[in-house]
Amino acid sequence: MLKIGQYNDLIVEKRVEFGLYLESEEDRILLPQKYVPEDANIGDTLRVFVYNDSEDRPVATNLTPKGVLGDFVFLKAKDVASFGTFMDWGLEKDLLVPKSEQQDRMIPGKKYLTKICFDDLTGRVFGTTKISVHCDKNIKDLKVGQKVDLLIHSFTKIGIMAVINNRYFGMLYINETYQGLSIGDTCTGYIMRLRDDQKIDLTLKEPGYNSVKGSGDTIVNILKNAGGFIPCHDKSTPEEIREVFSMSKKEFKRAIGGLFKKGILDLKENGIRLNTTKWDKKLDK
Repeated sequence: MLKIGQYNDLIVEKRVEFGLYLESEEDRILLPQKYVPEDANIGDTLRVFVYNDSEDRPVATNLTPKGVLGDFVFLKAKDVASFGTFMDWGLEKDLLVPKSEQQDRMIPGKKYLTKICFDDLTGRVFGTTKISVHCDKNIKDLKVGQKVDLLIHSFTKIGIMAVINNRYFGMLYINETYQGLSIGDTCTGYIMRLRDDQKIDLTLKEPGYNSVKGSGDTIVNILKNAGGFIPCHDKSTPEEIREVFSMSKKEFKRAIGGLFKKGILDLKENGIRLNTTKWDKKLDK
């Protein structure tokens, strides 16, 4: 079955002056001459992207779009009309985000996170910037502690909104996020909480022991780069700890406690000092 807005493997059926006709179950699909490979022959199978042309006819291309059906991608707004905004997605025909599918007023030249969707009624591919509306609300396949891929969508007063695994929508709490992030960034995160209202809370810290170990390694590396001593300790303010180590005070105290017990660092009244002998022996093991 022909897949609009996606890649298709189609067989070359006929050569004409203006291109190749490719065979599909529904109808023949034109691959315009400017996209025809020099070595293409009748009977060959070509991998092409299929979308609708300006007259809503399926057409093939070997251009690479910036996203396919179901993808969340940042696209630049090109032209704004009364009925919607045309986005540059790397093809001759721009992707339309209908006015009804716009989260906010769109400005030409600005990039927006856009999901590429398909309208079953019209058979057309369209874009939407109403991201949370078009994300999967069925979260039964997710588990607390699960490692996930995040795409940063936006910032609010309390959190950082992100697309999860190119499918779900969740939030990182700002007061628990110590890694500098910007809209459009991708990073690894973890499911912190699955709420009864189907909302998802996220964290950038791996739950459990591995998180403590990772924080300890971060502290040691920062100490080594600072010459083995930093004037930060368990009485330092959360702001001071966050600025130096990019972690919460609770996480910092837990990590230095574990390092102290192992003899890897010494706790001083004015800061923490790395016991390089202990650390070097640990690395040799």
